[in-house]
Amino acid sequence: MAAPGAPSLTRPPTRRRWPRILGWVGASLGLLALGTFVVFQVSPWPSALLIRYAFDKGGVETNEKLAPLVPSDVTSMTDVPYRTDNPAALLDVHRPASASGSLPTVVWTHGGGWVSGSKEQVANYAKIVAGHGYTVVAIDYSIAPGATYPTPVIELNDALAYVIEHADELGVDPGRIVLAGDSAGSQISAQVANAVTSPVYAEELGIEPAISPDELVAVLLHCGAYDMSLVDTSKGGASSWFLETVLWSYSGTKDFAADPRFAPASVANHVTEEFPPAFLTGGNADPLTPQGRAMAARLTEVGVEVDAIFQPEGEEPGLGHEYQFDLSTEAGQVALDRSLEFLAKHTYR
Repeated sequence: MAAPGAPSLTRPPTRRRWPRILGWVGASLGLLALGTFVVFQVSPWPSALLIRYAFDKGGVETNEKLAPLVPSDVTSMTDVPYRTDNPAALLDVHRPASASGSLPTVVWTHGGGWVSGSKEQVANYAKIVAGHGYTVVAIDYSIAPGATYPTPVIELNDALAYVIEHADELGVDPGRIVLAGDSAGSQISAQVANAVTSPVYAEELGIEPAISPDELVAVLLHCGAYDMSLVDTSKGGASSWFLETVLWSYSGTKDFAADPRFAPASVANHVTEEFPPAFLTGGNADPLTPQGRAMAARLTEVGVEVDAIFQPEGEEPGLGHEYQFDLSTEAGQVALDRSLEFLAKHTYR
């Protein structure tokens, strides 16, 4: 027995401590949830990294599925730096090993919502195109949120300058250049194409085009976004979260719709009759296809030659974003065949 006045050495019953422990745990989890919410609200990085992980995983898988279709005689030159001051500024060159001299050249800019993707993820598709008699140059560029608009536009223009300067060693015909891309890469390519053909737009972007309008013979635009005013984030849910994240990441501002510096990214509002002949496509279940349709309509309106494939709305099975990369489907194969027909028309005439 303890002496009178001495502190008790008996612990309180365990059951009396559980409410306090659970309270501390609940408060900690609440603070963690609040902190996570705040972080997601003040920076696009957390959401962008989630999107990057998912997109890169899908891009690698898509590229691997195309490997059996790559022609055996295509040779590649990889990781060529087109800007020595930027480790992200690399390009790959694919062309038939049996070809000699310069070939019509397709400069491909990869997609990935401006926050992900790589030239490696479109490598096999680029090789398949190369196998039909082209030099295909696939570029990497600095991605968001680390690099914001208009950095990729400037870098694509820099890549073109390198390609032209080293045309002989790369097997490039500088008089037959096609700008091509998928998803975000289509938007970047369309901007550079418009800068090449519109001095007013080039001045607005603050770039000096690396090639002349006569050297740019066509554009190939798959599943792209061309008018940011058509982006609808009012419905909520995963789609709105995705759109808000990538555009916040790329523009550098959460209020991208009201930022005048981002206005030129809506290239559909700036095209002229000098824009090169364009091939566009998009799946009927792709949320970006309304933008592709609007871009095709706008180009047609100003007098540009347009070839396009847009599946009828409601037709099943629906074709999703980047459907053209799935060459196991009839729709994907048709998109490739039509793309190649379009390329041949404008490069081998």
